[in-house]
Amino acid sequence: MTNISERSERLKKLAELKKIGINPYPAKVKRDRAVSQILADFEKLGQSELFLAGRLRSLRAHGNLTFAHLEDPSGKIQLAFSKKEIGEASYKILTKYIDVGDFLQIAGTGFLTKAGEKSIMVKSWSILTKAIRPLPEKWHGLTDEEEKLRKRYLDILFNPEIKEMFVKRAKFWQAIRDFLTERDFLEVETPALENTAGGADARPFVTHHNALDMDVYLRISMGELWQKKLMVAGYEKTFEIGRQFRNEGMDAEHLQDYTQMEFYWGYADYEMGMKLVEELYKHIAQATFGTLKFKIKDFAIDLGKKWEVYDYQKTILEKTGLDISKTDEKEVAKKLNELGVRYDKKGFNITRAIDNLWKYCRKSIAGPGFLINVPIIMEPLAKRMENNPDLVQRFQVILAGSELGKGYSELNDPLDQAERFKAQEALRDAGDEEAQMFDHDFVEALEYGMPPTCGFGVSERLFSFLMDKPMRECQIFPLMKPKNT
Repeated sequence: MTNISERSERLKKLAELKKIGINPYPAKVKRDRAVSQILADFEKLGQSELFLAGRLRSLRAHGNLTFAHLEDPSGKIQLAFSKKEIGEASYKILTKYIDVGDFLQIAGTGFLTKAGEKSIMVKSWSILTKAIRPLPEKWHGLTDEEEKLRKRYLDILFNPEIKEMFVKRAKFWQAIRDFLTERDFLEVETPALENTAGGADARPFVTHHNALDMDVYLRISMGELWQKKLMVAGYEKTFEIGRQFRNEGMDAEHLQDYTQMEFYWGYADYEMGMKLVEELYKHIAQATFGTLKFKIKDFAIDLGKKWEVYDYQKTILEKTGLDISKTDEKEVAKKLNELGVRYDKKGFNITRAIDNLWKYCRKSIAGPGFLINVPIIMEPLAKRMENNPDLVQRFQVILAGSELGKGYSELNDPLDQAERFKAQEALRDAGDEEAQMFDHDFVEALEYGMPPTCGFGVSERLFSFLMDKPMRECQIFPLMKPKNT
């Protein structure tokens, strides 16, 4: 029988239930225990009347006795429907109109089968939801990964490991929130729609605000410039966890719509930030996964070992033979071609050239560690190194060949910031769509004075790495193209 014909049969059963006066979608539910509680306290409960509810996952009729399995979010338990116990009329409705996938409310008492299985002898039952579509019988056998992501609700329903992954995802973000709030960071909310997309090198999404009749941008950072304005306002520690958007390419490590956390810490610098971030990552790993050791890609990662420090210029020199302090755009492009690195030639400049070269180099670095001593042309929002003004006080977490978090001593010199925004504006005018926009309001805020501040951001990419899965698979409902396109 095809799914189409099964659906037709279920629609007939739905109509029949309504005809005999049964509401297939009632609102009220009587339930006093979860399945897991019943199983855990089975002996103590004795012959107490139990009320439970859930989805039927199996249904096997044997004459005057029908066995089924009922599942709720906490577990699964066997049910026994006896014609003698529930009455002939109720038993007839059960066997004629109820299917696997339907939701039922059950009243009954516990008993052990001859095989010793904890079960419920049903005394009465009622339907809570009639499922019109049959559940797939062999979901594990589906090879279409796109369909699994499109129908994520079925993927979760049939795969306990996927369900558990999203429990871990919630723990991941809660671990970050707990860590920061315990250290007196204030959780804040900043605008998702902005006049100027700031705080990152990224191509923004553009939309139109009808009420104000103007184009606005979906944010590309987790309120970086807004949170730094809060440092001007007198707050010392803030953070935000939320959604941000970048209108760029998709791959295993990048999505356009994802969750990010950023914190800002007044009277702190990047070296203090590195210490705090190392503590944070260890806390996240233990709270979410119960371990500091992970297998990510082809790397064996131990977050508990000593974290290394990698010098940007020296690492590139060691791995490519190119000294980025004495090179130009053409020479880097030549090296990229030699190494077989593909790159976007649109808006290509020395900044993008060196960035592509670094991305090639990082692939072989296991970590955990921090990348430091980045050239000033790579970071328009970070403070200069006092002993070398050509470098900035930036750090990035390096793990399994990728960057999984970035922070720096925030630039709080308004004149320097204005000059760097001008340089970024020139790059945008030359075709670099990822170069940052000049935010005049932010520069004005800095002119009122911002204390020395360390900022740091990490996205859900860290969670996907610790799970050793592509980012898209780690989102509950990733953005998908409509099926008919």
